[in-house]
Amino acid sequence: MEPEKVSEQERAENDRKWEVSRRRMLQLMGGAAVATGIGFTSLPAVLRDDPADAAAAPAAQDNESKKRLRQWMMIIDQRRCDGCQSQGTGPQCTEACNFGHFVPEPMQWIEVYEHELSHDLGEVEPLDASSKPAQEGTSFLPTPCMQCQNAPCVNVCPVGATWTTPEGVTLIDQKRCIGCRMCMAACPYERRSFTWGEPATNPASIFVDHSHEHQLPMQKGVVYKCDFCPEMARAGRLPFCASACPQNAIYYGDLEEDVATNGAEVVRVSEFLSEHSAYRYKEELGTRPRVYYIPGHGELAGRDPKNTGLQPVRWITDVKKSGKHWGRSHE
Repeated sequence: MEPEKVSEQERAENDRKWEVSRRRMLQLMGGAAVATGIGFTSLPAVLRDDPADAAAAPAAQDNESKKRLRQWMMIIDQRRCDGCQSQGTGPQCTEACNFGHFVPEPMQWIEVYEHELSHDLGEVEPLDASSKPAQEGTSFLPTPCMQCQNAPCVNVCPVGATWTTPEGVTLIDQKRCIGCRMCMAACPYERRSFTWGEPATNPASIFVDHSHEHQLPMQKGVVYKCDFCPEMARAGRLPFCASACPQNAIYYGDLEEDVATNGAEVVRVSEFLSEHSAYRYKEELGTRPRVYYIPGHGELAGRDPKNTGLQPVRWITDVKKSGKHWGRSHE
């Protein structure tokens, strides 16, 4: 059967009717969309009319405005620290930090030093064969970044690559860092490291989202250091160093709340520091560090101060496969 022929006049009339129908359809769709939009936008107003929700909203806003800003700090109890001699391993705080942050060899973001004892255990002198200690034996001094509130590193950085957050933590923006190493020269604690060679990387680090608190992925020619693990604290966890210490010698806390914990006990910071004659390392320099020490030589861990020496530290990264190794002598 042949299709029915349509005249030009009929075709024009059909096109006119289609245009009218199409315009009408769009108008109807637009009206429906507006009606739907009004319905959704008016929903919060309906909810706000509910007495329970009306009371809850201001309370939530008030709680948010009263939320305290954390002021992170650390206490290291030298009475408990035996340098992990009882474990027969390198310092576990350092190794846990190395493993947890994928720190490449030879960096140590928290490094344990051995010092000669003095009359006042709050004062330490570097271990030196030519020195004559007032008291025989040694003590161990774990040294993370001191998180200075008057940080020399921040004061000298020419490009603003290092700064102190409102929570009191000093961080580095490696993307801004130009590798001048002025911050390293200014740090009186020698707690910054420079990537002289291509840093060894661990495959697992690719799953870590980049942030200034993670400092990943690592790159050549910039500065790195202990970041104080504030993101772990916000999640209710202790930093790697504190959680790995077998003697519970490292307390992590909040000066604002006046509490700290080593994972086994909770202490009131102000009382704990006062009762045990706490000190801050090189406090006389006016750096106002956030790391406090309780003097001792591992006596609470049963250590004999005459038992000197530390086991070597291990790293999880394989520099032979993952990158070029640079010597500690460069730092």
